[in-house]
Amino acid sequence: LTGIRPEDQQDTPQLLVKIDRPLARSLGLSISDVNNTLAINFGSAFVNEFIMGGRSLQVYMQADAPYRMTAEDVLDLRLPNQAGELVPFSAFASASWTAGPPSLARYNGYPAMTISGQAAPGQSSGAALDEVERLVAMLPQGIDSEWTGISYEEKQSAGQIGALLALSVLVVFLLLSALYESWAVPFAVLLIVPIGVLGAVVFSMLRGLSADVYFNVGLITIIGLAAKNAILIVEFAIEEEELGKSPLEAVKSAARLRLRPIVMTSLAFILAMVPLVLASGAGANSRIAVGTGVMGGMVFATLIGIFIIPLLYVTIRKTLSRKAPVAAGHMDDEDAGPPA
Repeated sequence: LTGIRPEDQQDTPQLLVKIDRPLARSLGLSISDVNNTLAINFGSAFVNEFIMGGRSLQVYMQADAPYRMTAEDVLDLRLPNQAGELVPFSAFASASWTAGPPSLARYNGYPAMTISGQAAPGQSSGAALDEVERLVAMLPQGIDSEWTGISYEEKQSAGQIGALLALSVLVVFLLLSALYESWAVPFAVLLIVPIGVLGAVVFSMLRGLSADVYFNVGLITIIGLAAKNAILIVEFAIEEEELGKSPLEAVKSAARLRLRPIVMTSLAFILAMVPLVLASGAGANSRIAVGTGVMGGMVFATLIGIFIIPLLYVTIRKTLSRKAPVAAGHMDDEDAGPPA
C-alpha cells in the first residue's frame, strides 16, 4: 500500500463554552435565551428587509468584530433575566480553547472515517484490497469497514471474469455447432483459445502488468480473434472433405490455402495494437493493458495456432466426430427447396 491518508479534515481550534444550566436557571435565565445570545453575537441573525434605492436589502445582526475575537468576549456578554437584571456570562459559564474536528463524518448512521490510498508500485489493486481487509481484521472488536467508490465496484465485479469467459466460449460454441451441424468440430476451433490466453498472460507478465479489468476485456477479445484463425482453416477443410478428401489431406490443403489470409489479417491486427502498447499520457495504463494482452494473444494464436489447428481438427474428426460436418452456407439435399 502507498499514499494511505484520511479524507477527513484535521482537528482545528475550537472554543469550548461550558454552561452551568442549573445555575443559569437559578439566576432567572432561560437556556434558549442563552443559546440565542451566543448565536446572534458570534454568528448572525436575520432581522428584516428594507427598501433602499428601489432594491430590497436584508438586515443581519451580529456583534462588532472587536467584540467577538477572544474567549473573554464570550464571558463579557450580558443578558437580562426574568427580573430585568443584566447577568454576565461569567456568572454561569466558562470558556476555554480546545481542538476538534470541524465536521463529524457518518456512514449509515455510524461514526466513520474515510481512508483513501492506492496500491504500491508493482502491486495490483486486488492485492491492495486484500491487504486492507487483513489490516482491518486486526482492529479491535466493534470496528468494521465497507468499500466505497471504485473499490466497491471492483469488489462487486471480482470473480465475474470466469463466468464471462465461460459464457463467451459457450455462445461461440453454440454458434459454431449450428454453423457446422456438428457438436465435435467446434472443439477444433475453441481449443486454440487457451493458446491465445497464454500469449496474453505471457506478454502482460513480461511488462509487469496486473490482471485488472482491462486485461480481462482483452481476454474476452482474444476468444473471438483466436477462433477467427481456426475458423478460416476449419471452414476450408470441411469444404475439401466434401470433395472426397480425407480429414488429413483436407486440413493440409486448407492450411496451405488460408496461410496468407491468416498471416495478413493477424499482422494487421497486431500492428494496430502497437499504438495502444506504446501509449503514454493520461489514461495510458488502460490502453497499455488492453493492447498488450490482445497483441500477445494474437501473436501466440498466429505463430502456434497455424500448426496446432490442423492437428486439433484431425484429432477431433477421428475421435469425436461421427459424421462429416457441413460447410457454412451449405444445405442438405432434403433441406433444399424446389429448383428455380
